[in-house]
Amino acid sequence: MSTASTTTGRRVRLGLLALALTGAWLVLGAGSAGASVPPSAAAVVAAGTTSVATGSGTTSVATGSGTTSVATGAGTTGARSAAVTAPTSPATPTPPATPAPGDVTVSINGVNGTPSSSIVVLLAVTLLSVAPAVLIMTTSFTKIFVVLSLTRNALGLQSVPPNQVLAGLALFLSLFVMAPVLTDVKNDAVQPYLDGHVTFSQAVDAGKAPLESFMLKHTREQDIALITRAGDKANPATPADTPFVTLVPAFVLSELRSAFVMGFVIFVPFLVVDIVVSSSLMAMGMMMLPPVMVSLPFKILLFVLVDGWGLVITSLIGSYTGAG
Repeated sequence: MSTASTTTGRRVRLGLLALALTGAWLVLGAGSAGASVPPSAAAVVAAGTTSVATGSGTTSVATGSGTTSVATGAGTTGARSAAVTAPTSPATPTPPATPAPGDVTVSINGVNGTPSSSIVVLLAVTLLSVAPAVLIMTTSFTKIFVVLSLTRNALGLQSVPPNQVLAGLALFLSLFVMAPVLTDVKNDAVQPYLDGHVTFSQAVDAGKAPLESFMLKHTREQDIALITRAGDKANPATPADTPFVTLVPAFVLSELRSAFVMGFVIFVPFLVVDIVVSSSLMAMGMMMLPPVMVSLPFKILLFVLVDGWGLVITSLIGSYTGAG
């Protein structure tokens, strides 16, 4: 009777111990590892043996033949830890390479030596932006436009023809006069550069030569000397040695002088008409009648009868070709 009581008491104590171990595993093991509680945590009491089994590790309490033993697996405490990879050190940066000594050159030409399309477009846009200054300062446009404007003023017409018409006529007459020069620029500079035979600087020098020759031909030496003294520079040995920056303003001064001389010649016959009309009105006692109103029809009639526009344009073109 005493042996049975003792055995029953042991079984109760072992069951309580198993329940305590299971609760401790739930709090410490499963809670820290984030794993779910497997259904294997059961207490089995049979044939004198009480065991508690867990998923990751097993804790068993076995009783039999009066012997109590507690066995735990090595390293199976019920906590499943995840593997952690240690961080690797960053790679050592490579020092920059030392540049080789020498000059730095930038090529704007393509693979076959010809300029690329983007460079051609850039040069075209740049040329269009400076085209008005080039047109006014290095061609015959200034002289032709001034002479046409003075002719209009000599007729007593303030806005007829309008400035747009005079500028357009002067532009096309300038193209006609400058056609040989532009042809030389195209053949000597533009086409060789587009073909890749010369560099950009060589093309500029080659294209500037025909313009310099044209301007020197129509520039007075007095004007070159004036600009040279104004710039406090040494006098060139020959007109051909004149710098381009000195030649351009000297050429414009010579063109303005020639334009005013032609304008004076055009003004004289119309001035005579104004004097005759004014004297006639004074003789007839018609002092209240403006002489301009009477002389304007006579000046227009005279200009048309002598083919005035043809004479003016012929004289302008002849002043550059040597025929006038």
